[in-house]
Formats: sequence, structure tokens, C-alpha cells
Amino acid sequence: MTEDLKQCRVLLVDDTKANIDILVHALRDSFKLGVAMTGLRALDYVHRNEVDLILLDVMMPELDGFEVCRRLKQEPETAGIPIIFITAMDRPEDKTRGFEYGAVDYITKPFDIAEVKARVLTHLTLVTAQEALKQQNIALEDIVRERTRELEETQLEIINRLGLASEYRDEGTGHHVQRISDYCRLLGRAAGLPNDDIEIIALASTMHDAGKIGISDSILLKPGALTDDEWKAMKRHSEIGGMLLSGSKSRLLRMAEEIALTHHERWDGTGYSKGLKGEEIPLHGRIVCICDVFDALVSERPYKKAWSVDDALAEISEWAGRQFDPWLAELFVGLEPELKRIVATIREEDHDDVSFKKEAG
Repeated sequence: MTEDLKQCRVLLVDDTKANIDILVHALRDSFKLGVAMTGLRALDYVHRNEVDLILLDVMMPELDGFEVCRRLKQEPETAGIPIIFITAMDRPEDKTRGFEYGAVDYITKPFDIAEVKARVLTHLTLVTAQEALKQQNIALEDIVRERTRELEETQLEIINRLGLASEYRDEGTGHHVQRISDYCRLLGRAAGLPNDDIEIIALASTMHDAGKIGISDSILLKPGALTDDEWKAMKRHSEIGGMLLSGSKSRLLRMAEEIALTHHERWDGTGYSKGLKGEEIPLHGRIVCICDVFDALVSERPYKKAWSVDDALAEISEWAGRQFDPWLAELFVGLEPELKRIVATIREEDHDDVSFKKEAG
């Protein structure tokens, strides 16, 4: 017998002291034992101690064994304890009743002590095996959970780097996509999106311009105004981004595809690439549209100086109902304090980038 089985606690329940003495003498060297001589004391014992198996008499005063079994099986904390009835009631209907109440075995008196010991050992072996399997499953679930977390973190890092790569070509820094993510998180929260959606749009928004990878440098990096043909080519970046991100089963990438395709649509229907209007434009695309334009306004470019936050928000309000969803635009303007904190980082980032380039040169 293994040490694990010797640590198992067996509760003996019988109102006849002679029966208890026989069972104690037979089992005391093999298991830890507890004793109760009434049904009520048996219930009290189980609630105060850990019990691995119960040998339960049926005919007892006050509370019989069937009722004790019924009560134990009703409570989640004790329902899993195996119960073996050991009784002089040997009619088939009595045995059937015992099994219906949830007993795992039924031994009739007068009992053979070797048989009792063998059945107790069999059921405790099953109990310990089930517990070992349970612990193994918990350990495996922990391993799977950790591996899943590591995989998700890797996927998110790849997605972030893809977003940074798409911006690095024309801005020379990845700060833009990081700020877009922050703006989208703020506006998504203000719009009442569920927490999961807020985090997903914050990540998916980093790939809004992934299609710029497919645009020629001569167009993407041109310092002056684009010709009509160049502008037509430039506008294709939303479709290219949609194609790059299409076909995934991932909710994150499906949202990123949707954003790439629709963040240049306008509320009045004059945007691209499909000329969607009003609420035909997906909500996430409408959110990124506002955030993208705002960041472009407050950021310095070779062809323009950075706007103040107040002027940029005034521009958002001016174009509400034409370029932007008016409800979202109003919410966005209400985020002025938080937006100013984010925009303040732009000056620090630009200063750090200039210092880095000087050192590198």
C-alpha cells in the first residue's frame, strides 16, 4: 500500500460500538480513521475535517444513513466524498435506494472484514488516482495558459512592429502610431466601448496605414503637393492595407483590416476608398479617422508647422458632420486635458529624435 493511501482519512459511522471496534481494529494500520456513532455527529465531523471515504451504517436513530448520504451529496463541498453503505438491510430495493442517493458501494452485514478492507482500498485508490489526474490537469492548464500568453504577447509585438514599420518610411519615427493608439483608447472609452474592444482598437489602430508599404517612395516622400495621378496612387494605400490584413480569423486583424479600409471615409460620403456615408462607416474606422487627423494637425511636418491642441480641436469641431461623426467629434473635443498631455510628449519625442540623429551623424 502506498504512503498516499495511508494518509487517507476514512470516517466510520455506526451506532453499534462492537461494529465500530471491529472496523477500527481492521483498518487502523492502513488508514487514518474517524468515528461517529450518530448521523448528526457524522455530518458535524465531515464539516470540520477532511474525509476521503465514509463507511456508513443505514439504521441509526434520529438520522438514518440514507438521509446522511442525501445531505452530503446536496452540498458541493462534500458531494464528492465516496460513501459505502455497510448495513443489515439486504433487500434489492434497499441497495437500489442507496445507489440512488449517491453511494459508490453497498456491503451487507454480517460483513467479511477482508472484503470491507478490499473495497475500501479499491475506492480510495480510485480517489487518489482522480486527485492525481486533477492536479496533472491543473498543471497542464497552467502550462497551456502560459504558452498562450507568450504566443499572444509575441503576436502583439509583431503587430506593433508592423504598424511602426508602415509609419517609419514617411515619418521617420514610430511615435505617430503610438499616439494614435493612445487617442483611440481615450475616445473608445469615452464612446462607451467594452474594455476588450477598447484594447483591441488601440492595437488594431497601429496598422491603419499598413498599406503605405505598397506606395512608391517618390510619392510617399514627396515634399510638395501631389499631382492628381499621384494622389490617386496615394489613396490606394487603404485598399492595399485591407488586402495585406485580410483573410485572418483573428478578431484583432479583422478589425485592423476594417480600419485600414475605412479610416479615410468621411461622414458626408466624400471620402475613400468606397465613399461610405454616415453610419455606413464602421465605428472603429470613424474613431481612427478623428484620431489620425488630429495627430497630423498637432505634429510638425516638412510642409507645415504643428498646430496647437486648441486650434486642432477647433478644426475637428468645424468639420463635424462633414468629415467626422459629429457625436464622436464632440466626445473627442471633451478629451482636451488628456489630449494635451499626450501631445506634450510630441515635443519631447521630436527633441530626442533630433538629438539622436545628430549623435548618429
